[in-house]
Amino acid sequence: MDAIETAKEKMAKTIAVLHRDLSSLRAGRANAQVLDRIMVDYYGTPTPVNQVGNISSPEARMLVITPYDPSVLNPLEKAIQKSDLGINPSNDGKCIRLIFPELTEERRKELAKTIQKKGEESKVAIRSIRRDAIEQIKKAQKDSEITEDDRKKLEDQAQKLTDSHIKDIDKIVSDKQKEIMEV
Repeated sequence: MDAIETAKEKMAKTIAVLHRDLSSLRAGRANAQVLDRIMVDYYGTPTPVNQVGNISSPEARMLVITPYDPSVLNPLEKAIQKSDLGINPSNDGKCIRLIFPELTEERRKELAKTIQKKGEESKVAIRSIRRDAIEQIKKAQKDSEITEDDRKKLEDQAQKLTDSHIKDIDKIVSDKQKEIMEV
């Protein structure tokens, strides 16, 4: 049945979005992925940071961005300051250094709550996908495309799919929280 396949695809996308969202949360170590959402005004066009310069990590808690075009240095610095990173970039005229401070216990707990919230949002999305699939299945039975037994089997499959994806979300959230909380 199409409804189950569609639900499977949508649930996989939901998990992928959760992975992407959580990868941008920093855990005290410098990670170039935190810059993925930041757009720089490059000659009037919003451009991702990784397309305007080279990003390197010379130390565990530092990122260095060396722009390909020196004229983009100031817009790059402004974009980082405006972002939700909470890090003040230092500009030496050739490159921008981002030094990631050690996370305080309070900040770790804040991040753990954010992770939990993103996990809950993903679970809501998964349940919504299940609801849509079950509505399609019920409509198919009402239109006499499938029997009542088929409907029950398909609803069962939709529920098992949902349970499996929710278990995945719980594991992803728990792993990320452990990573954030370790000192």
